[in-house]
Amino acid sequence: QVQVVESGGGLVQAGGSLRLSCTASSLRLNEVNMGWFRQAPGKEREGVSCIRWNGEIVTYEDSVKGRFTISRDDAKNTLYLQMNSPKPEDTAMYYCAAGPRNAYCKNFAYWGQGTQVTVSS
Repeated sequence: QVQVVESGGGLVQAGGSLRLSCTASSLRLNEVNMGWFRQAPGKEREGVSCIRWNGEIVTYEDSVKGRFTISRDDAKNTLYLQMNSPKPEDTAMYYCAAGPRNAYCKNFAYWGQGTQVTVSS
């Protein structure tokens, strides 16, 4: 059974930095596609960024380009989201998800419980 677990959320000041981490039991992250998503109160869940099994990066959300970076440490089998210069509008529950390598950053089947990120102004 695959268990996806996020960590690293918390309260951060606007302009600061925060790094989220994600692990997935029973999966090698370099054999699947991994994505970061977020959902703010009262809003629909949206994709932030995805890293495919081959290292290709897809950024869904234009507002985070140049500020957020998705990466993967294969030795640690861990996914990261480096959040630099966050803004209050980045406040949301952030989710990590795993999906099949043959789907282009779609059809994510395994989801974590989320980690809350709150950006203060």
